[in-house]
Amino acid sequence: QVQLRESGPGLVKPSQTLSLTCTVSNGSITTKYYYWTWIRQSPGKGLEWMGAIAYTGTTYSSPSLKSRTSISRDTSKNQFTLQLRSVTPEDTAVYCCTGGPGLSVSLDWGQGTQVTVSS
Repeated sequence: QVQLRESGPGLVKPSQTLSLTCTVSNGSITTKYYYWTWIRQSPGKGLEWMGAIAYTGTTYSSPSLKSRTSISRDTSKNQFTLQLRSVTPEDTAVYCCTGGPGLSVSLDWGQGTQVTVSS
C-alpha cells in the first residue's frame, strides 16, 4: 500500500510562497505511468485539482493556478513538492497529495494538511 504524507507550514502570510512536500513510501515516484498530484479543498468549496508531476518528471498545472504554481520532485528522497506563490487568504485550504495511474486518477491519498493564509 503506497503511503503519502504531506509536510509544510500550517500558517503562511499573504504575498508569501507556500511550500509543501509530499513524502511517498512503499512506492516510487518514478513508477511507470504513475502521476503525483496536489489537490486542495477550501472552506465551503469542492476539491480543486492544482497540478501534478508524472513519473517522467513532466509537470502539469491547473490553468487557473499555473502562473503561481510550481511542482518539482526529488527522486533521491522519493518526494515531490508544491510551491504556490503570492498567496492570499483565498488559498486557505486543506492540501492533499495523491498518487494514481492518471492525471485525474487518485488511488492513494495523504491525510491532508491544513494551511491558513493570514497575517
